[in-house]
Amino acid sequence: MRWLGRHRVALLVVLAAVVAVAGAAWAGRGNQTYAGALDPRNPDGDGAQALARVLDQQGVEVDIVRSADAFDRATVDGSTTVVVTSTGRLGRSTTDRLLRHRGAADLVIVEPGPQLVRELGVGALPATTTPTGPVAAGCPAYDGLSVRVSRAQAYRTHGCFRGKDGVILARPRSGLTLLGASAVLTNDQIIEGDNAAVALRLLGARQRLVWYIPSLADLAGADSVSVRSLLPDWLVPALWLLLLTGIALIAWRARRLGPLASEPLPVSVKAVETTRNLGRLYRRAGDRGHAAGALRSAARARLAERLRLPRRVHPGRLVEDVAAHTGRPAPEVDALIGPTSHPPRDDRELVSLASRLTELDREVSQR
Repeated sequence: MRWLGRHRVALLVVLAAVVAVAGAAWAGRGNQTYAGALDPRNPDGDGAQALARVLDQQGVEVDIVRSADAFDRATVDGSTTVVVTSTGRLGRSTTDRLLRHRGAADLVIVEPGPQLVRELGVGALPATTTPTGPVAAGCPAYDGLSVRVSRAQAYRTHGCFRGKDGVILARPRSGLTLLGASAVLTNDQIIEGDNAAVALRLLGARQRLVWYIPSLADLAGADSVSVRSLLPDWLVPALWLLLLTGIALIAWRARRLGPLASEPLPVSVKAVETTRNLGRLYRRAGDRGHAAGALRSAARARLAERLRLPRRVHPGRLVEDVAAHTGRPAPEVDALIGPTSHPPRDDRELVSLASRLTELDREVSQR
């Protein structure tokens, strides 16, 4: 109790801080759902709250749905525009549900990825473009307007706001619009150029707007994206063509299909020079085992020749014949010329091995 009395003020401060943090977390938990980009209730720079409020003030009924089930329950008819943001959360199953339920509504897809573009039946895949200035409409529907964005997706199809890589606002067929510049709808860039007028004309043309924000919870197991689905259609045929071209090039440039032909060297090199140079290389590399193996192999060849044995005689028989010819024990001979003998540990043992092999060769030749 005495300790509590001394630290009463500190405990009250800590308790007040905990209560304040908990209250802030409780008060902000309802806003966490609307923290995503292009969310019509997100007041941040990447949100779209400003556009949603202006549409509401102009008499457009804005209905926000955040799941596939909620979209299926929404009323969608010929007087409705359906805009889909956060399109990266759409899978094959949710895309099928979207296309089935849209009916006669005008469908606007914001920055669809390659897989979604393919599922929508649009032939050309989007290309990333970086406009250096305002992009004029170039079409009657948005005559006199221009968009100003720093990055967008361009589509090689019919549409408006055409640049060098394609149109930013694609209209591949009636009732389907692809918006390749999501920045046109955001709070921080809607006032740039004529972005606001373009966004209001695009989404406010009908009496009702259904703003569909897909949820990852709606995806099924079959909606997983494979690497093949992200590749362009021309890549596989191009790889096959490249492979066939490589095979044809190999067949064309091949000199011959038979064994290699041996040709004499342009100069003659003395054997002693080759031996010395190889020895220097072995010494520089510290490969005593390889050098000892070369010495033993040469010794076996000389001993087989002196005993009139086949050049490729089995090492075990050679050891027995040398032992019988010199009177040495077979294990001693095998330790000298056997292919499985231990390599020398240092240069001194290597020099000693060479001397002992020379002495063994001399004994065989004298008998």
